[in-house]
Amino acid sequence: MKKILSLFFVAVLGGITSLGISHYFFNASDDGVVVSHTIPHRAERIPSSLISQLKDLPSGLPDFTVVSELTVDAVVHIRAEFERRGRSPYGDPFGHGDIFDFFFGPRGRPDRQQRPVVGSGSGVILSQDGYIITNNHVIDDASLIEVTMNDNRMFEATLVGNDPTTDLALLKINANDLPYLEFGDSDILKVGEWVLAIGNPFNLESTVTAGIVSAKGRNINILTDTMAIESFIQTDAAVNRGNSGGALVNTRGELIGINTAIASTTGTFAGYSFAIPSNIASKVIEDLLEFGEVQRGMLGVTITPVTSREAEEKGLSITQGAYIQSVAPNSAAEEAGLRPGDVITAIDQTTVRNPTELIETVGRKRPGDEVLVKYYRDGRVRETQAVLKNIYGEVAAVTRDAREVSELLGARFESVPEQTLSEMDLDHGVQITAIARGALSNAGIRRGFIITHIANRPVGSPDDIIRILEGESGGVLIEGVYPDGRRAYYGVGLD
Repeated sequence: MKKILSLFFVAVLGGITSLGISHYFFNASDDGVVVSHTIPHRAERIPSSLISQLKDLPSGLPDFTVVSELTVDAVVHIRAEFERRGRSPYGDPFGHGDIFDFFFGPRGRPDRQQRPVVGSGSGVILSQDGYIITNNHVIDDASLIEVTMNDNRMFEATLVGNDPTTDLALLKINANDLPYLEFGDSDILKVGEWVLAIGNPFNLESTVTAGIVSAKGRNINILTDTMAIESFIQTDAAVNRGNSGGALVNTRGELIGINTAIASTTGTFAGYSFAIPSNIASKVIEDLLEFGEVQRGMLGVTITPVTSREAEEKGLSITQGAYIQSVAPNSAAEEAGLRPGDVITAIDQTTVRNPTELIETVGRKRPGDEVLVKYYRDGRVRETQAVLKNIYGEVAAVTRDAREVSELLGARFESVPEQTLSEMDLDHGVQITAIARGALSNAGIRRGFIITHIANRPVGSPDDIIRILEGESGGVLIEGVYPDGRRAYYGVGLD
C-alpha cells in the first residue's frame, strides 16, 4: 500500500510541475495572442480570428482515392500510326531510327520498306457513346488511330475534327455505356487548388499524379499557328511523355483541363506542366460537333502587354491591359471605333490584364457575337460594342471547305470595303491579307493583291472563292489588281 501511495503522490507532483512550466512558457492572453517567454522581445502574435480559421481547416493529408476511382476509367491510351518512309520508329527517344542504330550507330543496311511511325498519347472520354478529346499533336496526320480503354478493350477511332490553334482534336469510337468525364468551370479554378493529372501513357493503364495550380493564363509559345490560343493552366503535378491529351481534374472529379506540355530541357518532367483550360476545350468541342470547324470571333487588332516602362513612355495611368498597336481595316475593332493607343481592359464582364487574357476571352466567342469592350483612352475608361468577325472579315460561320481552300491556296482573304472598291473603280473583289507557302505564292501572287475573277467568274467574297474552286483541279486563271493599280493575271495550279 505504501508503494502505491508513493507512486500516486509522485504522479500528482509531476502533473502540478508540468502545469506550472506550461503556464510560464506559453501564456495565452484573453485577446487570442500567444506569447513565448523563451525568446525575449520576439513574441509571436497570432490574432484570434486566424486561430479560429486554423481550427476550421481539415486535418491530415488530402485523400484522392475517391476522385481517382471516379475518373481513371474515363482516360484512355491512344496509339497513332503515321505513314512515313524510313527505318523503324523505335530507335531514339524521339521515335526515329532503329534501336540498334541508336546505341551502336548505323549499320549500313538499306531499308526501302515503308514502315509506319508510331506515336502515343492519352485521351479523355466525353460521352457514353464514345466521343474522345485529345491533343491535336498526338494524332495529326495519322493514318490509323487506336484507342485502348482502361479495361484493355481496343477500338479503332475516327477523327471528327481538329483545331491546331488550340492543339485539340475530337475522336469517335463505336461503343456505348462508356465512363466519361464532364467539363468543369476552369474560370473559377484558383491558384493553390489541388488538381490531379490522369494519363494513360505507354499503355500502362491510367496513372494518377497530384499537385496544385501554380498559375493561370500562361503563354509558353509552343503553338506555331498564327491564330494560336495559349492560356495554359500551370501545375506541379507530374506529367511525362505519353500523358499528352490526358485529364486534369479537380477534387470533385470535374475535367478542368487537358494536359498538353511540360517545361523541361530533358524531355521528362522537371517541375511544371501545362493544361488547356476546360472552358476553351468545351468551346472547341461544341464547334467541331456543330460546324465541323472551330469558329473564332476576331476583333482585328495587334496587341502588346502594358508594362510600367511603356505606361510611363506613353503617358498611361494604368499598367494592366492589352495595348492596341494597330487596327485592321474593315475589322470589328475599326467599326467599333477602337484605334491604336487604346488599352483594352475588359471584354463583357471579364477583366483583361494582358494580351493572353484578351486572346482567350475573345477566342471563346464566335463570328457574329456582340461583345462589350472596355478600353482606356485619354485618361479614362470608355465602352463600345463590337460585332466579332471571322478570319475572312465576315460575320458568318467558317465552314470546313473554307479552311481547306485557305490551306490549299496558302492565304487568308477579306472582303474589300466599299470605299476602297470605289477609290479603285472596282465593282467587287477579295483582298489577300496574309500569304504563306501554297498555290498562290508558288504562282507569284503577293499579299495585298485583290482578286476580282477566278476562271473568268467574278469574286465578291471569300465564299465565292470556295464556291468557284469546289471540284476544280489542274490550273485556273486568277486575275485582279494590286493596291497601286497594277493589274495582273496568274495561272495557279491546284493539284
